[in-house]
Amino acid sequence: MALALFSWAALASPAVTALRVSGQPDKTRVVLELTDKTTQSVFTLENPSRVVIDLPRAALTSKLPVVEGVVSALRSARRDNGDLRIVLDVNTAVTPLVSWLPAEQGVGHRLVVDLPTGKSVVTAVENAAPVAATTSMSAPVVAQAVPVNTTTNAVPTPAQAGSVVTKARDLIIAIDPGHGGEDPGAIGPTGVKEKNVTLAIALQLKERIDAEPGMKAILTRETDLFVPLSERPNRARQRQADMFVSIHADAVDRSSPSGSSVYTLSSKRATSEAARYLADRENAADLIGGVSLDDKSNVLASVLLDLTQGASMSASMEAAGFVLDELDRIGNIHHQQVQQASFKVLTAPDIPSMLVETAFISNPVEEQRLANPEHQARIADALLGGIRDYFYANSPPGTRIAQMKLTRQARN
Repeated sequence: MALALFSWAALASPAVTALRVSGQPDKTRVVLELTDKTTQSVFTLENPSRVVIDLPRAALTSKLPVVEGVVSALRSARRDNGDLRIVLDVNTAVTPLVSWLPAEQGVGHRLVVDLPTGKSVVTAVENAAPVAATTSMSAPVVAQAVPVNTTTNAVPTPAQAGSVVTKARDLIIAIDPGHGGEDPGAIGPTGVKEKNVTLAIALQLKERIDAEPGMKAILTRETDLFVPLSERPNRARQRQADMFVSIHADAVDRSSPSGSSVYTLSSKRATSEAARYLADRENAADLIGGVSLDDKSNVLASVLLDLTQGASMSASMEAAGFVLDELDRIGNIHHQQVQQASFKVLTAPDIPSMLVETAFISNPVEEQRLANPEHQARIADALLGGIRDYFYANSPPGTRIAQMKLTRQARN
């Protein structure tokens, strides 16, 4: 998922001070706690399935929570008209049931959006028991799965509530096979095309990631298709990827250079990209938790973006180091350290990103290796190994990897 370090909104009335997602046996419940009651528009979109919540002139002062149930991802943004939009990506078509619960005992007005799973549709949502939670603007909101007893309108005992298993999310790894379509990339001495090699390795890597517990892979292209460079990181961001890996095969005008290299974005290019994003405040808002930057000074907006970008670049360097170590196990390394360069596909400021030059296709020996499915498999194994090692060392909260890591530590 993209790094969202901040949820900073201008104070307004009403304000969403807490946002919770709770996976329950018969539904997924989304609760928005507000300082004042307001009108709302809740509707669905298809391809992919989404639930959209629009709140006029509202602000979000809570961090986005861990997702559960049918909700696979969640994001927010300030629209041009000042409305707050919250989008829920759902893994199945749903019909939202909307109701309001009044403020009471220190808990604000609550907008409740139930997404029935079909097992037991709750029609009288207004009678649901309050979902209690305590939130802080300085800490992430962790959703608690508290099933409601719809017969007695009572919150179950702790033992009953504990029987509900919180659904952790899979890490999403975006794999970018370099070149494609009318862009063949580099061509080796005997005619092997970079675009075919990168796609073959990417498909093998996807197969391995999808088989890895707690991970899921997406591809920026699945066939011999041309995808513009700027579109590739955008596709990763649209799917809220946790990492972006672009696969290439190096080439020079000499046949002797050999070995693998791993690159991350250079500081100089990062600075220019930050300036470009800040010039488009609406797009820049996506990078720091959906916050509107229209009312922020240039200095403050720059600081927010720099912090997000800095965290992403630091993660990129560490992850690239893990991958480079694994590539070193299967062959020679052209550069012994992670390199930095001005690659356009690495310019998403909020996703740890790396570009892997698997070998030199201009080297006759390495060209033949790159065309060999067995060697392609070894490269895919090395990439998976580095990605896996990085995420077990840096497990994002709310992911299955984090849960499995805690389980392993408890056993030891």
